[in-house]
Amino acid sequence: MPISFPLFLVLFTFVLLSIALGLKFYEWWGKREMSAMLRTAAADLTPSGTDLLRDLTGRRPPLEVWLERVALLEKTKKLIQQAGVRWTPRELLLRMVAAAAAALVLSALRPALFRGPEIVVVLAVLLGSVPYFYLRSKRTRRLAAFEEQFPEALDFLARSMRAGHAFTISLRLACEDMSDPIGMEFRTLFNEQNLGAPLDVALNNLADRVPLLDVRFFVSAVVLQRQTGGNLGEILTRLAQVIRERFRLKGQVKAASAHGRITAFVLAILPVATAVLMLMAAPSYLLSMVKDPDGKKLILGSIVGQILGQMVIRKIIRIKV
Repeated sequence: MPISFPLFLVLFTFVLLSIALGLKFYEWWGKREMSAMLRTAAADLTPSGTDLLRDLTGRRPPLEVWLERVALLEKTKKLIQQAGVRWTPRELLLRMVAAAAAALVLSALRPALFRGPEIVVVLAVLLGSVPYFYLRSKRTRRLAAFEEQFPEALDFLARSMRAGHAFTISLRLACEDMSDPIGMEFRTLFNEQNLGAPLDVALNNLADRVPLLDVRFFVSAVVLQRQTGGNLGEILTRLAQVIRERFRLKGQVKAASAHGRITAFVLAILPVATAVLMLMAAPSYLLSMVKDPDGKKLILGSIVGQILGQMVIRKIIRIKV
């Protein structure tokens, strides 16, 4: 009896500590899941507390006020969100200004290569636009990756619903199983409706965040099925087949128009590269043309013709599928 009683106390204490630690771990996991839902369900990626205080007190940053007045703030926020980066419109503008300032510093350090204010201004504009075009390129790559993953995600949802899961549970399984960007977008969709938003509102937000025709088909199919009924798993399977066929046809069109796209790229780069090389090799050769009134008209006409030619070529080679 004296030997078994201490052993009983040790085992009893161990069980109590295990239960307490298990409850603490469960509480911590629930808080972690809820904070993750709140982060992914947020409409923008900027902290909301400071912005809310600034809105209430009327002391918003002048840069944001100016961007909103020229109707660029919402477009910039949407571009950043669709690119999947954690920037703000202010950070984007500051990066553009920093890149333009770097061009000025480079021209000051190497005046032999960049002679004349015109060259410095052109270089500042080109480098200043690099962050914006980086966002555009990242947005294009992210949407292309989403479009490539989308049929597989629809098949996953269809198989999950045929196995007996509800649509929302299938969404959660899909966001846990699939990689980004589609995993993050489905996670945001699941968290929005899980936090109280109606499913059709969450689906419309998905279509707004991912401006693809396939996503609009998906949203319309789910909303229509909820209103009229039907086998959603079968609908999603057929939709995945249609998207794959569109994707295959788009690849054939892209291959057929590759020659035109390469031609457009060469015609766009060749005059600019030739002008830059001539300015670096013999600046007086082109600067004399810039100073001449007729030369300025010719340069302006060539720029306008180049822009119009690029627009015509893009109109020819861009075939919507």
